[in-house]
Amino acid sequence: MRLIISVILIAGAAVAALILPDEPGWLGLSPGETAAVVGLSLLALANLVSLAPDYRGRLGAALVGALAWAAIFGAAMVGYVYRGEFAAVTSRVMDEIVPGRVVPSNPGEAVAVRRADGHYAFDMVANGVKARFMFDTGASSVVLRAEDAARMGFDVKKLDYRISVSTANGRAQAAPVTIEALTAGAITQRNVRALVAKPGALHENLLGQTFLERLSGYSVEKNRLVLKE
Repeated sequence: MRLIISVILIAGAAVAALILPDEPGWLGLSPGETAAVVGLSLLALANLVSLAPDYRGRLGAALVGALAWAAIFGAAMVGYVYRGEFAAVTSRVMDEIVPGRVVPSNPGEAVAVRRADGHYAFDMVANGVKARFMFDTGASSVVLRAEDAARMGFDVKKLDYRISVSTANGRAQAAPVTIEALTAGAITQRNVRALVAKPGALHENLLGQTFLERLSGYSVEKNRLVLKE
């Protein structure tokens, strides 16, 4: 019976927190948060009452048990109240542990964490195909590896490699193409001019100026590169 009551109280608190409005009310808590606090408090009280017979005649043990429950409940409340701050700290720790990771972004933005080599890269979608692009303000154009370009639907064997480009491996020949849709985070651009480097000439796709010049801006914030639509 105690288990059933506990499940009902937890489920009720969770549902209330989700469906009730967020306007501040009692003690600055929203109705949903208030319902969650009340529900969890009743859960704690129900557990204490049900355990009371087990501690009859053992006041010291009962006090220790009550303090333990109070500590658990208090820790849970602190974690809930400061969930935003804890999420920010966790995200910063993950930035250090997993350099180069791509993080969720706000509407109209794309965010990437600095890699161990000091560069930034975005996991993007070009013509419906996922590919990683290295942020490169020095590249006058978006440049694709031939291997990725083929996956995006370009016939790399029939392209006209007439344009000379500079890559990490030196000079290479590239062919002009147009990417129908190129998405980074919550930013999508259409009909993006790009170049396809000859097979083997490029190790990474480059996110160059034909994409970047159409943004409202980009900035580095706490080891993260933020692109803004």
